[in-house]
Amino acid sequence: MYKLIQLICLAFAFVSVEGQNIDTVIVNDVYSSYYSYQLHDPLYVCYKLYHGGGDCDRKAFHFKTQNLPYSATPADYKGSGYDEGHLADAKDFASDCIREEETFRFYNCVPQTPRMNRGIWKHFETEIRKASQEDSLFIVCGSIFGNRTMGPDNIAIPEDCWKVVFSLSSKKIVYSFICPNDESDSFSPIEVGELKKRLKYKVIEFNPYLHGE
Repeated sequence: MYKLIQLICLAFAFVSVEGQNIDTVIVNDVYSSYYSYQLHDPLYVCYKLYHGGGDCDRKAFHFKTQNLPYSATPADYKGSGYDEGHLADAKDFASDCIREEETFRFYNCVPQTPRMNRGIWKHFETEIRKASQEDSLFIVCGSIFGNRTMGPDNIAIPEDCWKVVFSLSSKKIVYSFICPNDESDSFSPIEVGELKKRLKYKVIEFNPYLHGE
């Protein structure tokens, strides 16, 4: 199973297009983050989820750079009007405080509007976590970046955030959607093929789920 998870993560890897490329991959026991030094943001993260949720108190947790080069910092977010938006959701790992704390890294967050982060994005996090009570899921989520930046380090601000969720039992897509990073609090379903076009990344073959293997 671990090799399968690695394969799916690598299937989303892409080469440099329009200056957006993976400069480093951070792997811990919670998620894998594919990070861009130029954007100072993760391009996407992926992780496995089964029986997500728990009662860990996150009040003492704060985002850290973990000595990552070209990382965002709290100063970039201060006064920006944007939330530190988790990609791998903290609540998914709240059964283990150590694992939940590992989601508080700047290589696991992007600037999200409060309306989106606390609205439609949170709604789907909750729905996906409910689905994980009955099924083992594999989640890939990331961003589409334009030219907007913020903060002293010129952190890239996503135009949209997207998420694709696979069932590891049925080998089918459970969710695939994209959310504009604005005040609309909206989303659109999106097929993976269309998502690839929107990303404008050269994506390695998406295997095994799109081919039913």
